[in-house]
Amino acid sequence: MTAPKTARERARAELTREIKDEARRQLAEVGANGLSLRAVARELGMVSSALYRYFPSRDHLLTELILDAYNAIGEAAERADRYPDDPARVRWGRIWRATRAWARERPHEYALIYGSPIPGYQAPQDTVAPAGRVALALVAVTRRAEPRSPREEALEPRLRAQAEAVAGQLGVAVSAQTMLRLLTAWTQLFGAISFELFGQYVGSVDPADAYFDYLTERMADYVGL
Repeated sequence: MTAPKTARERARAELTREIKDEARRQLAEVGANGLSLRAVARELGMVSSALYRYFPSRDHLLTELILDAYNAIGEAAERADRYPDDPARVRWGRIWRATRAWARERPHEYALIYGSPIPGYQAPQDTVAPAGRVALALVAVTRRAEPRSPREEALEPRLRAQAEAVAGQLGVAVSAQTMLRLLTAWTQLFGAISFELFGQYVGSVDPADAYFDYLTERMADYVGL
């Protein structure tokens, strides 16, 4: 049984939440490059030295926001796949649409994790696992569905090694060829979302609903569902 939090612990958790909420609000105004601990402290009526007790640097705060964003978009994908006995293509489509919906609802948080790199910021290793949650949701669909075996392809040794390394990082036992197809679909998913959110579809497939549905189905074909 988990011990109840003390009043001090509850107060700290609440203030940490307020700090992150204000930081997210500022992301929408100034972007990650312009995020400042001093500005966050000022908006919350805190002296900056007090805020540093919660986040020692801007990079620590950015890391927390990045972890939150990766976990939130991952949770959206996983919630969408809560009926594992449904047909694989139905599950695949739910994950794709839920991921897109989360990004459209929180474009600035999406830009934090899938937009331009932040100058001078190096994400720590503990962001890797949360970043893979959407990919793992897609892998779960294909593994349970026993997809059609694609035509065997001759893979360049370095590419095969890279695919096997990605499978190892995700902790899934799939062939290099299957991993590459899943990686391609994952890239298409986030590429399409980024094109939509960053205005690259204006003048072509904007609004992008029909095209996104088309891409969802074609990628399901591609991975063998």
